[in-house]
Amino acid sequence: MAIRQILRMGHPNLRRVAQPVDITHIDSPDMQLLIRDMVDTLADSGGIGLAAPQIDEDLRVAIIEIPGGPTRYGDIEAMPLTVFFNPVIEVLDDQRKGFWEGCLSVPGLRGFVERPQHIRVTYTSTAKQTEILELKGFLATVMQHEFDHLDGRLYVDRITDTTLLAFEDEWLKHNNAT
Repeated sequence: MAIRQILRMGHPNLRRVAQPVDITHIDSPDMQLLIRDMVDTLADSGGIGLAAPQIDEDLRVAIIEIPGGPTRYGDIEAMPLTVFFNPVIEVLDDQRKGFWEGCLSVPGLRGFVERPQHIRVTYTSTAKQTEILELKGFLATVMQHEFDHLDGRLYVDRITDTTLLAFEDEWLKHNNAT
């Protein structure tokens, strides 16, 4: 187990499309070590999600853990630590809502991104089972943000109005956020 370096915007490996995980390798020692490293790295960073490409692993795997409760995004539903292998998103309703997103690979910045707010995620679990989640609101946004990393995308690619990109400390100061 180790805390891994998180690649930052500008590193070319953040822009590659990650390779699918061979389901037969999910319980391999190497994959289990990768997941433990991702969990340690996420905990150390204070984030809520991490994709393997962010630690320079070319695999379609991401982890998300949301403590829930009141935040700057409102009262958020908690999500226990979940590992997603080869996730696929299906938009169920294209109605969009925007949030000020941040990213461990884009430290110090926030940008306003509008995303669909009702999605279905199909993925393989650590038990090698196909799982399906139907998500709305902020959790739908989180999934889309994390899984974009698997396709070589960052939230800044989805900003439609560049005047809504800000340094985080300035944004906090001027938006009365906590």
